Amino acid sequence: MLTSKIIATGILKAVTVIVLIALSLYFLYQIQSVLIYLVVALILTLIGNPILDFFKRRLKFNHVFATIATLFIFILIVAGFIMLFIPLILTQGQNLSLLNTAEIEKSILQLINKISIFLESHQIDSAKILKEANITSKINFNFIPNFLNTILGTISSFGIGLASVLFITFFFLKDRLLFIVGAKKLIPDSHEDQILHSLEKINILLSRYFIGLLLQLFIVFVLYLIVLLIFSAPNAIVIAFLCAVLNIIPYIGPLIASILAAILTMLSNFGSDFQTEILPTTIYVLIGFWIVQIIDNNLSQPIIFSKSVSSHPLEIFLIILIAGFLFGILGMIIAVPLYTILKVIGKEFFPENKVIQLLTKNI
Repeated sequence: MLTSKIIATGILKAVTVIVLIALSLYFLYQIQSVLIYLVVALILTLIGNPILDFFKRRLKFNHVFATIATLFIFILIVAGFIMLFIPLILTQGQNLSLLNTAEIEKSILQLINKISIFLESHQIDSAKILKEANITSKINFNFIPNFLNTILGTISSFGIGLASVLFITFFFLKDRLLFIVGAKKLIPDSHEDQILHSLEKINILLSRYFIGLLLQLFIVFVLYLIVLLIFSAPNAIVIAFLCAVLNIIPYIGPLIASILAAILTMLSNFGSDFQTEILPTTIYVLIGFWIVQIIDNNLSQPIIFSKSVSSHPLEIFLIILIAGFLFGILGMIIAVPLYTILKVIGKEFFPENKVIQLLTKNI
């Protein structure tokens, strides 16, 4: 029989649970930067594990020295990226020190006028396309100083984040056995073997996946760079790198990369004739980028990903597509590693299920 005391106790417990959940979520929100550092450090650890094992097995390094060598490779890679951007930053910094937003706005308006003349020469109503959109009234470059301050703040935060990630990664690599021993104490004895075997398999597959992802991005970077160098695009290395990084976002990233390359190509040829130089060069760059995407989508990406996570290319495509519809861009990025984790767990805990047997036959 329900009494007022039982009802009050139930309500009190429910409110307490809700408050605790809210406080937990608020706490996680407040430390979101730390959580991001941990996730990035974990990814670097998964990538670094094969390198660490190589130093230990082939070069006979002891564990600590192998860890230091692995971390040193990461530092060299980061330093290489920074050195890659320094010429661009110095050049743009010199230009921005003499920044004249009116001149920039004038240049872009000239480009818009050239586009308008080109459209009119081909019997296309440019007034309807450009003027009704009221583009000129919307152009305002007074935001640039504030934007530059934001960039400086981001660079400062990036430095702190980078140091934190490298510090965490060092201990993840150095004390991975210690973490495994600690995890064993927390795992119920009845499922210890299954959980530990799952973690080992997940570690192997995700390490292969992230290494495969880096290889795929490197291939795309080289191909983009070749296209940009053929058409003498300025800052080709930096543009190719930025566009390659965008390929982390499946299917949408390459589209954004193509648009970015087209815009940068047009802006880098401000003083040239639009019809004979700017437009043809931009079209050629776009065609080159699309050819790169055809090569990547049909050769490098399916081969690398299907081999690294032991999944069929069609299976990967459908998982990314479903995750994109459900969770947007973030879902597309994490779809493959999360799906791989779920497959390993399913195989360990539900090995008799027919669907899981079909999906995990190659794991």
